[in-house]
Order: sequence, then structure tokens, then C-alpha cells
Amino acid sequence: MSRSILVVYRPEAGRYLAQFRAVAEAAADLGVQTVVLLPEGGQAAETEGFPTYHADLEDTAAFRAAVARVVADHRPERIFPLFEGDVLPAARARRDHGIPGLTPDEALNFRDKNVMHRRAEELGVRVARSTRPDTVGAVAEFAEQVGYPVVVKPYAGWACGSTYRVDDRAALDRVWAQMRDDRHEYRVEEFVSGAEYHVDSLMRGTQIVFEQLSKYTYSILEYKDEPGGTISRKYDLTEQEQRIVGLNAEILRGFGMVTGVAHAEFFLTDAGEVVFGEVGARAGGGSIVPAVIAGRGINLAGEWCRLELDAAHTPDAVLGPEVGTEYLGSSRFGTITDISSRAELMELENVLDADVWKSVGDVLAPPTRSNDVLGWYVCSGRDFEDISARFKAVRDAFRVRTVTEEE
Repeated sequence: MSRSILVVYRPEAGRYLAQFRAVAEAAADLGVQTVVLLPEGGQAAETEGFPTYHADLEDTAAFRAAVARVVADHRPERIFPLFEGDVLPAARARRDHGIPGLTPDEALNFRDKNVMHRRAEELGVRVARSTRPDTVGAVAEFAEQVGYPVVVKPYAGWACGSTYRVDDRAALDRVWAQMRDDRHEYRVEEFVSGAEYHVDSLMRGTQIVFEQLSKYTYSILEYKDEPGGTISRKYDLTEQEQRIVGLNAEILRGFGMVTGVAHAEFFLTDAGEVVFGEVGARAGGGSIVPAVIAGRGINLAGEWCRLELDAAHTPDAVLGPEVGTEYLGSSRFGTITDISSRAELMELENVLDADVWKSVGDVLAPPTRSNDVLGWYVCSGRDFEDISARFKAVRDAFRVRTVTEEE
């Protein structure tokens, strides 16, 4: 039987298209067949020609049963979940069939924020103070201890979905009314004020073989009010930024990653202290993967596949200029009547790549997650300040017109 891998792929809004193609191309280069597990009823042109299976990916039992069918037919030697929510089910399926990769115990370090913060503390890494929202009184007492604002978030969420910044008791009562029946799915953290960073990494045999530090241009919790941007930090790192990079390696090893890809987030407080936020055993979301492609010449997901299948592989990344990426957003809602095209964005100075996910006829509604956006672009520049200025130029040039039913 020929060699094969299984890719768990959710073909929604183009977010994982480049990752899927990169994994499949890397596997093909190594003579390995790609098998695809899609959501129930899901179809995607890019999966044509590959053996495909379907399952309700929100049902762990159905997920594992589908993997069992794949194993019976193809005996895949690795499983690649591209989406955050599939990391833990994939780990359970690996254990079912003795497939190398993250175990469920290790995957929980990368999925469950209660687990990951406790494990980080065991490693001596500072995290935000937190509590369980057993009662509204317990949350109010915690908020009085650490000071408002506090953050209420799902312990296994992503992209800031159902995540709330709570500024006072009145706001807490409003949030509690929305989440109290599901309080067991949430955690409460102190709000950490400061600059926000992320590190995107590749590991092989517990060694970091690629890492890139980047700094957000906005507070992630304020995604409804600010465009989401991030800019690489390749040169002249401060002592605190070097500390972030070092802690990232400690966390990945301490959480049990041997070979894989990771996206970790940290805060640098106004007092110069580094605070660990969270980490996922996946390539960065949104447009981080295309930004790394544009700035470093490698696709994180494709490199993850090569590292898993070829023990001698080392990513051939370039250093290049600083590169930033920002989401395309709009304060207008309703049916789109006109929108800038990718080609128009690519004509702008220093824009290296772009994608527009929305088109005329689509309906824009207020975002519910940080990745509820219209698309993204990547541009280059001299440094953080230069790229921030270029972001503004692209935002000013981006055009969206809508009409509502009332109009």
C-alpha cells in the first residue's frame, strides 16, 4: 500500500485553502498520497482527485469513526488538522490507531485554556490571574481583587468568539445574562494591559527550526472597533522581545510538542513583564500564513507536512524585509453593491499579496469573531512604524459600498 496522510479540511471562506494546497503539494513532492476528511455535506473543488471522506466534525465520535474508515482503506501515517477545533479530535484519532503526533494529553495543553495556563505556571511562565465563573458573585469578587476590566472567554474558544471585556459590574450582569447557562464552558481572566505579540514556529524533534516574532497593531479584544493587523519583528529585538521568543520555545517543549507547527500569543506589559496568553498547535489564523509566505518564502502548513514526513528536512526560509498583514473591514452593513477587487489592492505601493473574500451581493453583518472580515492584504516596509503608515494608505484606498433594506 502506498504512503498516505489524512488532512482534516474545512473549506470555508478561503481561510484554509492555501494551507490545504501546501500540505497536499508537500506530500505529493514526497510521493505521499493525501486523503481528505471534509465536513458532512462539504464539497470543495480543490479536493477533486483526492480520496475524500465526510463526517460531522463537531461530533467527536463521528470524527473518530470517519478516521477509522480512512485507516482501514489507506493507513495514513500522519493526521493534519488545519482548524483549531479539530486539534483535539485528531489527537484522539491518533491514539486510536497508533499514529504519531500530539496525544490527547498534549493536545489539551494547546486547546484547553485552563489546562494550558496551569501547565505554563508549572513551567514558571507568568499567566494572567484567573477564576472559574461558578457564580456571578465569584466573578464579581475576582474582579474586585484584580480590578476591572476582566475578560470572560470560552476555555476552548478561538478568534475571540463569545469573548467579552467586562469593564464594571453593570457590564458583568449583562454578560452573565448571556453566558450563565453555559458558565461551565467559560473562564475569567484579569485584563492584561500592554503590547500584544505572537510567535509562529515550526519544530522538529523538539528543536525550533523556524520562528518569527510579530507584534499586533491593535488589541485583539477590540476587533469590532479596530482593523486587525500584525507586523513582523525580525530585526533589533529588545531584551523583552527576545524573552518572548525564548519563552515560546520553553512552552512548546513543555507542552509536549515534538514535531509540528504552533501559533503562540504573549503580552508585554507597560512594566516590561512578559505574560503568556495562549498557544495553538496549528498554523496562525487569518492572513498570518500568507504573510509568512510573502516575508519568509515558506508556507507554515506545507513545512509542517515536510517536517513530519522527512526527518532530514529543514525549512529554507529567507529573512527579507519586515512584512505586515491586516484584515479588510468595513463599518458599513447590508448588501454589498461595490467593493475593491484583489487586483486593485495589488496595484497599491508595497502590497505583496491580498485576498477579498466578499463580493457584490454578499450581506455584511456586525462581526461576531475576530476573523469575521472581508479579506486581507500583506505589505512590506522598513519597520513597524513604516508598515503601520502603509496600512492606513491601504485602508483609505479600500472601497466598500452597501445598501440596507431600509434604503
